[in-house]
Amino acid sequence: MTATSPRLKHEVKDLALAPLGRQRIEWAGREMPVLRQIRDRFAQEKPFAGLRLVACAHITTETAHLAIALKAGGADAVLIASNPLSTQDDVAASLVLDHEIPVFAQKGEDNATYNRHVQIALDHRPNIIIDDGSDVVATLVQERQNQIADLIGTTEETTTGIVRLRAMFKDGVLTFPAVNVNDADTKHFFDNRYGTGQSTLDGIIRATNILLAGKNVVVVGYGWCGKGTALRARGMGANVIVTEIDPIKAIEAVMDGFRVLPMAEAAPQGDIFITVTGNKHVVRGEHFDVMKDGAIVCNSGHFDLELDLKYLAANAKEIKEVRPFTEEYKLTNGKSVVVLGQGRLINLAAAEGHPSAVMDMSFANQALACEYLVKNKGKLAPGLHSIPVEVDQEIARLKLQAMGIYIDSLTPEQIEYINSWTSGT
Repeated sequence: MTATSPRLKHEVKDLALAPLGRQRIEWAGREMPVLRQIRDRFAQEKPFAGLRLVACAHITTETAHLAIALKAGGADAVLIASNPLSTQDDVAASLVLDHEIPVFAQKGEDNATYNRHVQIALDHRPNIIIDDGSDVVATLVQERQNQIADLIGTTEETTTGIVRLRAMFKDGVLTFPAVNVNDADTKHFFDNRYGTGQSTLDGIIRATNILLAGKNVVVVGYGWCGKGTALRARGMGANVIVTEIDPIKAIEAVMDGFRVLPMAEAAPQGDIFITVTGNKHVVRGEHFDVMKDGAIVCNSGHFDLELDLKYLAANAKEIKEVRPFTEEYKLTNGKSVVVLGQGRLINLAAAEGHPSAVMDMSFANQALACEYLVKNKGKLAPGLHSIPVEVDQEIARLKLQAMGIYIDSLTPEQIEYINSWTSGT
């Protein structure tokens, strides 16, 4: 149901959920001291005054704090969901009712609604786009070329989105600056590894209540998300198998103590399969056909295309929901495959996404990336730009300070030594 309010346009499930959302947003804020400091500075300096901003993101308690910080900085912001199952409806309601931020997002929205919300976001004629998977940017490039002149730039914090932006640049259609938040050290080292690792298993356990100890867990992809997932699964007693296409990542997995197999060999052995590649159909028909009866498959990459769900549906004689976010496909070969969260991000479909402590750094990067675009308006060439190293280090310093941890500094003698080539043995 679409809620209505005299104050602003929005589409959320129910404004009556706002009090719960407010409590949860406040709780998350306890673990987000870095973003809080940035918000306080933004409130004084107003770096986004007069600017229209669109954020396509998972509407969670952590994202709420990013949105609040951007509004404090003067941004005229509109939020939409970046995934049909990732919205926390109570948070969306609180953002509308308590902070007067227009939100167009409902958990479980269909593809048509999702695409309509992308169009609504672009109707805002954004000067800055915060994207999560590059759907808004891709739609802008394909359908709204006349609005590119309004755009200062975009930020992107997913591996999937960065892959798409690189493809756009290669094709000559990325004609504006894009900040690669995903590859900031204070993002992927922590968000991808520790955030995805913990929240993915959280989603699996909430959806199934299954014991991981003793299970064969197949982690498909050994990037930072895969590393974190594999590490956490092993920590809970699972026997972890990794599949990879990159020989360097594969040997890293081997030396980290994991078995590495081709998917064709892993498929009959796995009890639980977790895809974290950002690519299409990494688990396909030939893999489903040889899985154990009752094998569980899920995805923690951005889009649901990592699993070939069309094949499963075409070869199922019955599909039924056996638990919330848990569907059993009874196949014509007599076995069943269990799909979690409709193949979408299991950590957000069935759980709450990454813990706020790790998103503190990720969203600090997003906020400062937006400020970087504004400060360098007209100076940045089209294409992908990295977060400046000094920004990355400042976020890490603030996080350590908030945790009560302090580190050493180089002495003058050490600085002289590392900048000299004449000293040696």
